[in-house]
Amino acid sequence: MKITKENENESKLQEQTRLKVLIVEDDFPSSKIMQEYLSEYGDCTTAANGLEGVEAFKNALEAGTPYNLVCLDIMMPEMDGHEALRTIRQIEQEHGIFEPNGVGVIMTTAKDRSRDMIRAFDEGCASYIVKPVDHEKLIAEMQKLDLI
Repeated sequence: MKITKENENESKLQEQTRLKVLIVEDDFPSSKIMQEYLSEYGDCTTAANGLEGVEAFKNALEAGTPYNLVCLDIMMPEMDGHEALRTIRQIEQEHGIFEPNGVGVIMTTAKDRSRDMIRAFDEGCASYIVKPVDHEKLIAEMQKLDLI
């Protein structure tokens, strides 16, 4: 295939429109499934717990390459998803980023209780998906968030 200026510009546009996704999930199979679902839409980074996720989020923000989407499990070792979400929102505020301009956060969890859902939304999540995560539902949530 001959590379033309048009092909080059189209390739650059596709790179710019690809999402930057952080998957914070302590269950390896769940993390792998999320990567498979999301890799079509963006470049995925994974973290095995909330502490790693917060660190990755902070580093990306400070490097000027923030994430567009964070998929955050609630039940994790080290730091759970609720604490990680609160910390992410605090980091954003320290950088002058306030609602509704913060990163889109989709909580993913096995907890299907309304009080957990309400708490997650109160802490600043944009969406809440009960596991197992369904591909179509995840894509629909991303569309609601205007990410795709």
